[in-house]
Amino acid sequence: MKKVVLSCSFLLAVLVSFAQNTDRRTERDAKKEARRQKIDNLIRQQEEGALIFNKQSVFGLRLNTDGWGLLYEKGYMKDANTANLFALEFNEKKHPKEKKLNNVLNNNGFLQLGNPYVYGKRNSFYQVKLSYGQQRMLGAKANKNGVAVHAIYGGGFSAGLERPYYVRIQDPGPNGSRDIKYSKADSASFLEPGNIIMGTGLRHGWNELKFVPGVHAKAALRFDYGRFNETVAAIEIGMNLEAYSRKVEIMLLNPAQQVFFNGYIAILFGKRK
Repeated sequence: MKKVVLSCSFLLAVLVSFAQNTDRRTERDAKKEARRQKIDNLIRQQEEGALIFNKQSVFGLRLNTDGWGLLYEKGYMKDANTANLFALEFNEKKHPKEKKLNNVLNNNGFLQLGNPYVYGKRNSFYQVKLSYGQQRMLGAKANKNGVAVHAIYGGGFSAGLERPYYVRIQDPGPNGSRDIKYSKADSASFLEPGNIIMGTGLRHGWNELKFVPGVHAKAALRFDYGRFNETVAAIEIGMNLEAYSRKVEIMLLNPAQQVFFNGYIAILFGKRK
């Protein structure tokens, strides 16, 4: 009787173990099948021109109607048609009345051009922008060699940086010249064209930066023509609106601005994972 009980117990243990192993194999097989189907779907979608990724890193050069800028963007895919975007930008604003001039200098009997300068420019104005936005698919690629069209929209914080603009003028002192910015004391010298020798480039004004906080928003269309799903190669065309806490004066003898509106075109490149 004891042997029968032991035999039955052993047989039951074997059956339970076999059933557990079968369940585990079935579960593993189901996971493998689901993974295989997911990979097959991704391959099919890529062949059909869909952009499938977890995240993307994008660098860009932007030409604005009122200046230029550099862009770094990090994107995270939300669903098949939408991605969340986080961006950092650096821009410099140019006034439409800016015009670079050059003076011919006499250097020990040799004629040469001095550094260019902008007559009447009071401040250079830079912006460091942090933004959050979204990329939404409007039109997928017809195939992997096609062009995907996205709507881009977002906004955020803009740190305006105002730097005084310097020029070199003739001076009766021992050096014969000095570098000045616009001020009440030097206003006549600063605005006298015949007194200006040349510009000073980026040499001065960095320790005199003034912080001007603001906000910005943008809307754009992005045309992604990258041949491979893991590569970003795109052109973006859009509009940008900025508003600051006070008026910024870039050019003398022209109204200062607190709100700026511009159009832009950007060339973008990067990678997806």
